[in-house]
Amino acid sequence: MTPPAEKQERLVVALYRFVTLEDYAELKAPLLSVCQHAGLKGTLLLAREGINGTIAGTRSGIQSVIDWLLQDTRFTGLDWKESFHTADPFHRMKVKLKREIVTMGVDDIDPSVCVGRYATPAQWNALVDDPECLIIDTRNDYEVAIGSFRGAVNPSTKSFRDFPQWARDNLRPGEHKKIAMFCTGGIRCEKSTSFLLSEGFTEVWHLKGGILKYLEQIPESESRWEGECFVFDSRVAVNHGLAKGRFDQCYACRHPITEEEKASRHYEKGVSCPHCYAQLTEDREARLRERQKQVDLAARRGQQHIGGPPPARQQKPARQQKKAALHGETRDDIKSVG
Repeated sequence: MTPPAEKQERLVVALYRFVTLEDYAELKAPLLSVCQHAGLKGTLLLAREGINGTIAGTRSGIQSVIDWLLQDTRFTGLDWKESFHTADPFHRMKVKLKREIVTMGVDDIDPSVCVGRYATPAQWNALVDDPECLIIDTRNDYEVAIGSFRGAVNPSTKSFRDFPQWARDNLRPGEHKKIAMFCTGGIRCEKSTSFLLSEGFTEVWHLKGGILKYLEQIPESESRWEGECFVFDSRVAVNHGLAKGRFDQCYACRHPITEEEKASRHYEKGVSCPHCYAQLTEDREARLRERQKQVDLAARRGQQHIGGPPPARQQKPARQQKKAALHGETRDDIKSVG
């Protein structure tokens, strides 16, 4: 994929690989060192089940990290997708150790052993158009709100952890004989198809490379995609060709917002928006307003304020909120592939 001539500043790569890494904790320090030496920013998650994350930088810097990973034969088959951004989409480089690289919370689900059937972007339209096939969006409610495939079922989950129970409550192997699922970059579907197969479903498909690969490869005139695709960096959303979309983001709750929503009386930059103002406590409002004051002061000094706002829709202590902020691919998985 080649960016427009005026937009060659930063290459953004979303990558993942399900593979058993018994020594994943020992990989953290050398991987972080390689990324920092290459001048990259982003977040990579390491767990016993593999690697997942998104990094941004120059092409040569990105390639040096990919080459380093591929020296380890366990990373053969590493999946990655490229897009471009005119500025750094991340503040710094982090490598995190996790229990799962995308958090489902179900034991004994191993996508490196058993997953559903892959459909390439070129094959996906036939599944969407098939009246016998149930199309399921495995992403969370705030992602689905700004775009999805035509006719797809929205489980209305707030976390990927909610998906297994939703599936058990709503899907039946005898009734739903053909299922196709999709997510942002493909990683959630690796686990969701593996889970459904373990529940007795037999014909389960998933979109290889996820929505991002579909939007990159399929012309808009042939597309079954409607809206924009939420991404876990400062671009907020992308559309066909992976061009930056029209959405901004509420930095209090992380929900994508439109210019019309920013004109709402419930919107205050860094403090609230129409999606979260009703849950705003007096204490949280004061903390968010102070934080936004520091962001504005840093901007006036020509500096970048490091550290995002506390996650929304959670009534947890600050330590738990921080721990949850990089837990997989949704709000469980911020800055991961998706």
